[in-house]
Amino acid sequence: MTKEMQMMLVPQGSLEGYIRAANQYPMLTAEEEKELAERLYYQQDLDAAKALILSHLRFVIHVARGYSGYGLPQADLIQEGNIGLMKAVRRFNPEVGVRLVSFAVHWVKAEIHEYVLRNWRIVKVATTKAQRKLFFNLRKTKQRFGWFNENEVAMVADELGVSVDDVKEMESRMTGQDMAFDLPTDDAEESYSPALYLEDKSSDFAMELETENYENQANEQLNEALSALDERSLDIIRSRWLDDDKATLQDLAAKYNISAERVRQLENNALKKLKSAVAF
Repeated sequence: MTKEMQMMLVPQGSLEGYIRAANQYPMLTAEEEKELAERLYYQQDLDAAKALILSHLRFVIHVARGYSGYGLPQADLIQEGNIGLMKAVRRFNPEVGVRLVSFAVHWVKAEIHEYVLRNWRIVKVATTKAQRKLFFNLRKTKQRFGWFNENEVAMVADELGVSVDDVKEMESRMTGQDMAFDLPTDDAEESYSPALYLEDKSSDFAMELETENYENQANEQLNEALSALDERSLDIIRSRWLDDDKATLQDLAAKYNISAERVRQLENNALKKLKSAVAF
């Protein structure tokens, strides 16, 4: 098995080492991603599929961290997310016009959801599709409300579009989460109980990751562009735009013994160079 193929499997040992290795694979530009996706979609190019998967391993790690409150091994959550990623890559159509990360997030979360439900301590906590939807939404809502009174039960039922009885039944299943069927093997009185929270569904992981990547690239290019300016132009940009106490054109004109208009020209020329350098 090659090193690249091993990266698709999460080791049971050093999770930190796996995460560091996954973050070393660079993210793809839109053009690179489209070219690889077309090779896979039209030519069944497995090397292209591998490149798409490896470049998105960090995204799966990002999503899996949102499910750490269930007390399940992080490596297993990531592994299940990787299965969803591979399914998404296999089904991704480059002609749809969206980035792979936006398409794959649904497949990654679906696999992690199934794993959470299969391994949750309460027997048959959610046996139907409707109950599964209620389970994940109710956990998020319970974090916001704590223990429910009658008014809160009615409010949750209305918010989730289910009956009051459904909410009460699901809550009764979930309140027993500290009662494990397998007794501890030692004399320790404290047992592990997952925290009552789920990842914030109002946030878009795909958009957050793309935005973070864009900002990192922009900052790197801006720093490179600033270092390419001559000393006087760099000082003018810093004094006029970056310092807390911003200098006036007249201040800089006196400092360099030139006219205020010449300072403005130097400033405009430097800004044009910076704008060109960070343009995507």
